[in-house]
Amino acid sequence: MTDERLDVVNDKDEVIGQASRSDVHRRGLQHRGVHVFLFDPDGRMLIQKRSADRASSPSLLDCSVSEHVKAGESYREAAIRGLKEEMGVEGIEIKLLGKIQMEYGPNDNEISVIYEGKIQPGQARFDPEEISEVRFMHLDEIRVGIETAKETYCAWFVEIMNWYSGKPAKLKAL
Repeated sequence: MTDERLDVVNDKDEVIGQASRSDVHRRGLQHRGVHVFLFDPDGRMLIQKRSADRASSPSLLDCSVSEHVKAGESYREAAIRGLKEEMGVEGIEIKLLGKIQMEYGPNDNEISVIYEGKIQPGQARFDPEEISEVRFMHLDEIRVGIETAKETYCAWFVEIMNWYSGKPAKLKAL
């Protein structure tokens, strides 16, 4: 993976500089991210299991797409790129769910936008370098999984699902 350039942003989500991804995470600079929740016609969310060799949260369950926003890229452009790169799908219509600010982990401070869209089962062709498997889960299954086996989910996904469900979350809605 290349050391992509990211926009560094302030608390108002205004670009105040740029830095490499590694420098952003080393120094704890606030940057941008996107998440996409993809649902099948039965209302089940497509969940990815991150590959074992991922630097952040290896082998943990995450939402359909989680992506950094590259320098000069819009949130929507990053989401569309993430759909193509991570899930191998194009032309998915996405709608904005909200914007959040959260500490994703040590030195990982992001302002992220969350989108949702629809996908047909079998449509996703995930990138095996980033993702080891995908599955569809009903929201109730995800909630129960988070309650009973929280350690199998990415910490940010737990907080985003809490926010999405109207529960207290360790994030700030913007």
